[in-house]
Amino acid sequence: MDNVKREIAQVFDDIADGLLTGSFGGRTRVGVTIMGSEHGEEELLKGAELAQAADPSLEVVVIGSRHDTALTQVEADCDRSAHEILDKMLESGELDAALTMHYSFPIGVSTVGRVVTPGYGRKMFIANTTGTSDTDRASAMLKNAIGGIAVAKACGKAEPTVGILNLDGGRQLERALIKLRDNGYRINFTESARADGGVVMRGNDLLQGVPDIMVMDSLTGNVIIKVMSAFLTGGSYEGLGDGYGPGVGEGYDRIIGILSRASGAPVAAGAIAYMGACAKGGLLKKVNAEFKAAKKAGLDEILAGFAQAQAKPASQDDVKAPPEKVVTAEIPGVEILVLEDAVRALWKAGIYATSGMGCTGPIILVAPEDREGAVEALRKAEFL
Repeated sequence: MDNVKREIAQVFDDIADGLLTGSFGGRTRVGVTIMGSEHGEEELLKGAELAQAADPSLEVVVIGSRHDTALTQVEADCDRSAHEILDKMLESGELDAALTMHYSFPIGVSTVGRVVTPGYGRKMFIANTTGTSDTDRASAMLKNAIGGIAVAKACGKAEPTVGILNLDGGRQLERALIKLRDNGYRINFTESARADGGVVMRGNDLLQGVPDIMVMDSLTGNVIIKVMSAFLTGGSYEGLGDGYGPGVGEGYDRIIGILSRASGAPVAAGAIAYMGACAKGGLLKKVNAEFKAAKKAGLDEILAGFAQAQAKPASQDDVKAPPEKVVTAEIPGVEILVLEDAVRALWKAGIYATSGMGCTGPIILVAPEDREGAVEALRKAEFL
């Protein structure tokens, strides 16, 4: 009987909230720990109040020292106890999502940030920004792409576009994603705004926010999001964007977002709204659905191939170069880490080639009349 009374009381509370806020679906509760900020607890409290005022469908729960605020508060006497409270409230269902300044994610979970790009003021997801999706770089970046798609979909992007930042491993990732796409995994590649196009993005594309999701390794992502968030303030105060984002990984069971200790009130407010959107959009289900779809398209086989390539030592075959030719035809798209192996593979096929660096990255140079055969040989050897 007591349970029935409580449920009835909750229904009337929800109706009362709906009459006041215009939202009748029950409010999404986002917990925020405020201890540890480089700008003081009041700065994050201000951000929490801004988020609450901007979206009445949210209920922001502040975890930390007691303050003079109308927000719901749960007292904690130190950072450790605040995290213990946060975990318990997530496990019990008292919170739908949480935001904190540091969290020990397990290997396999990393965060998808969201920035405001300076070129056109677009919001762009950075996949990823903290944590480790996998101990192998190529595998981690592939998982980052899948996690980024899931987060974007949870936040209302039904068909998010994907770009790959021009980094070591970028071309390898491109080939892996194309394999997944060709095997039935739905992915929408974007094109660089530069004249030569392509899914591998330049710095210009980063500033313009060309893709909805920019994929990279988490260490690079961490630097990118810091620069994007604080480029107007000299680095001491992060005032733009929505934080480092939620930790995502296959099977992970909670929505916890990360905020820098240098984040100011505007970023805190944006990060709270971001976590609320992830909770409302069913992020956990979307992450598992994306990984399930990717596995159906051969994700596990691709990851196994990455692991095998990592364990395989570079070829030491005594391959001699064919007779020299004038090489003016460029072949882009080979990963720099295996560029010399690709050159040797062409030598083995009887094609003279050299390595070089073009304006968009590493290239292989061959004679114009050899280019078609060289591309075919490189594809057969899985360098392209």
